[in-house]
Amino acid sequence: MSPQMETKVKEEVAALNLGNKIRNLRKHRALTLQEVSDLTGLSKPLLSQIENNIAAPPIATLIKISTALGVKISHFFQDQKMGDRIVVVRKNERYSVKKLFHHKNETRIGYKWESLAYPMVGKQMEPFVVEIEPREENDLLFNDHKGEEFHFVLDGIVEFRSSEQVHHLKKGDSIYFDSSIPHALRGIGGVARSLIVVFAHK
Repeated sequence: MSPQMETKVKEEVAALNLGNKIRNLRKHRALTLQEVSDLTGLSKPLLSQIENNIAAPPIATLIKISTALGVKISHFFQDQKMGDRIVVVRKNERYSVKKLFHHKNETRIGYKWESLAYPMVGKQMEPFVVEIEPREENDLLFNDHKGEEFHFVLDGIVEFRSSEQVHHLKKGDSIYFDSSIPHALRGIGGVARSLIVVFAHK
């Protein structure tokens, strides 16, 4: 990825300000980084990078952090003043985060996820549009978290993997699964796009 693109990604992560929201909530809960690390299984260096907006957490990581801090994932995407029971999010208003991954000496965007309903307070599910890049099999990142997920493929081919199953999902295909099962995604033959709905349980 070019230095210009990497700078743009970091700027978008900083604009979303997830790190500051996580830090403020952690301090409000009187928790140390080590305590959050113990609760989530995430390393202190990674948590520090997330809090400083250096690293963008994937959805599963953000769910682990939100669960440890006693809130739903929607807490990080909503304006605390918002309270509408009907919300509309225009395409150009979506919150967007690009997740980077490193392969050899190359830094690439692994996927980009956009929150589709961040203004709704207290919702039971989180819908996202996710762009999933192709990657090598040995570069797959397995995630797990409490709850369930529904994926509907909008474009391209998505490979879904667990320890026991591999599914190639084409445009129009869908999958629903227990997200406590470690799982990984990659695009096949190019970038794929999916509608992903996360049902996170505390």
